[in-house]
Amino acid sequence: MIARLAGTLIEKHPGSVVIDVGGVGYEVTIPLSTFRALGEAGGRVELLIHTHVREDVLALFGFATRLEKDLFVRLLAVNGVGPKTAVAVLSGLGADELLEAVRRRDVGRLATVPGVGKKTAERVVLELADRVAALAGAKPGSSGSRAPALQDDVVSALVNLGYNPRAAAEATARALEAPAGAGPAPFEELLRRALKTLAR
Repeated sequence: MIARLAGTLIEKHPGSVVIDVGGVGYEVTIPLSTFRALGEAGGRVELLIHTHVREDVLALFGFATRLEKDLFVRLLAVNGVGPKTAVAVLSGLGADELLEAVRRRDVGRLATVPGVGKKTAERVVLELADRVAALAGAKPGSSGSRAPALQDDVVSALVNLGYNPRAAAEATARALEAPAGAGPAPFEELLRRALKTLAR
């Protein structure tokens, strides 16, 4: 699984980039928020990557910030939301505005994004509402940033193993419900717990 790419920006277009890493060019789909954060072609670039695997395709999705990637993965867990729709939401709103729309339960604002109808917007608000506080409160370098990042890594691993994104997110959320007084579980332990839940 590719989780990060750092190299030379060869091509830059709204919606996609090509990054040269050791002589290999990787085409990466990006939201407009990430596009605006990138420099010009020829410069050094680093993106967080979500590797999306299906039977007929392997696609890379890149993000300038951890928050963008976390929101992308959580959008994938919403029924009816695929990678293209998740990128469209982040492109149309940006991470901060998406968090605010979910917090205010502003279905109308979400529904203005091309490809997102009212029903999909309602599902996004409903299913992301309980996770918005944790995402909004996680600052780079703070102790709160570890849990969303760890959860994202476990969900990505499960999706790459062939599990449905929604089921993977739900199983990971259950795995994170550690007993009272227990410290944060390492990646391997959380993955084991999530796999056990999915096997039931």
